[in-house]
Amino acid sequence: MEISVINISGLALEFAHPLALLLLPLPVAVYWLIPAYRTKKVAIKVPFFNTILDVLGETPSEGASQLSPRWWQRIILVLSWALLVIALAKPLVLGDPQVREQMGRDVMVVLDLSGSMAETDFVLTNDDGKKQRVSRLDAAQQVLSNFAETRKGDRLGLILFGDAAFIQTPFTADLQVWLGLLEQTDVAMAGQSTHLGDAIGLAVKVFDAKPFEQGHKQGSGPIDHPREKVAIVLTDGNDTGSFVEPIDAAKVANAKGVRIHMIAMGDPTTVGEQALDMKTIERVATITGGESFQALNQTELELAYDNIGQLEPQLYESTTYRPKQTIHHYLVAIVVALYLLAFTVVSVQKLIASRLAAKASSVNGSTVSQGEQHV
Repeated sequence: MEISVINISGLALEFAHPLALLLLPLPVAVYWLIPAYRTKKVAIKVPFFNTILDVLGETPSEGASQLSPRWWQRIILVLSWALLVIALAKPLVLGDPQVREQMGRDVMVVLDLSGSMAETDFVLTNDDGKKQRVSRLDAAQQVLSNFAETRKGDRLGLILFGDAAFIQTPFTADLQVWLGLLEQTDVAMAGQSTHLGDAIGLAVKVFDAKPFEQGHKQGSGPIDHPREKVAIVLTDGNDTGSFVEPIDAAKVANAKGVRIHMIAMGDPTTVGEQALDMKTIERVATITGGESFQALNQTELELAYDNIGQLEPQLYESTTYRPKQTIHHYLVAIVVALYLLAFTVVSVQKLIASRLAAKASSVNGSTVSQGEQHV
């Protein structure tokens, strides 16, 4: 059971054990219901006690004197009890609301930049409804931009390949940075060839090089499920001389838990180095548990990424919480400080009283001595 209180200054307090506050009136109940504690003291017997009573006309009875605390002692007692009970209720100060984010997937986009990506065989529809022919790379950039905006909570990476493969963007949750680096890509910046196997191998290496990571909570520790590892490979040709064959790279990816979706762009009837090896593309996807798609135009390319979005739904979750900090130890420290202060005051008063008594005794003794000498 927890209760929250907002005071005038806007500070939010929450008591972990609010039922403990029921102990606050306990001293009042004890004061009224339980009699005062009594102690017996040693007395001196005198043989003429009855004579004194007869002379005074008194009847003997039991007597007692009850100590009465001073006003400041009462204040300290009441304040100390209140502070101890509140400390027992364990007050918690609530901090500013924090957002806890749970990331789901690492998605590596592997983009072909071979010379054939400059072919203008894709038609793009503008915002005003006009159609224009664009290169395969421009079409891929447009579709990837739309795809990235739907991947909230995922971390995206970007690998470019041609004659060789290299990392353009490591995994990041900052989609604006990722999109900016995607726009900087250009045809043949990685060479004219299509080293597909090397690109897949690099993607697996990037996943494998990262330590085992778990979902992330902002302002908190890790959560208890691993990230999913997904690669999306977009190419418009067959492998042309990779050090690692695409099929072998796919087997390694499967062993490392990397799922690969393959997207083939362009005309499958093309021959030569630019021909699509659909058999290899389909086998790579099948081995790793992914899917393969073929896009002959802009619509099919968008549909391919829509299907991947359905196959890899978002795992992002966001919750709001308020951090708590207990302050009960401060209350106990205040009680200790109050008692130390009271003890110090009483000790000083006793010391002053004893010195005054000693001084008065010294003065009286001196007066008596002078009187005897006078006599």
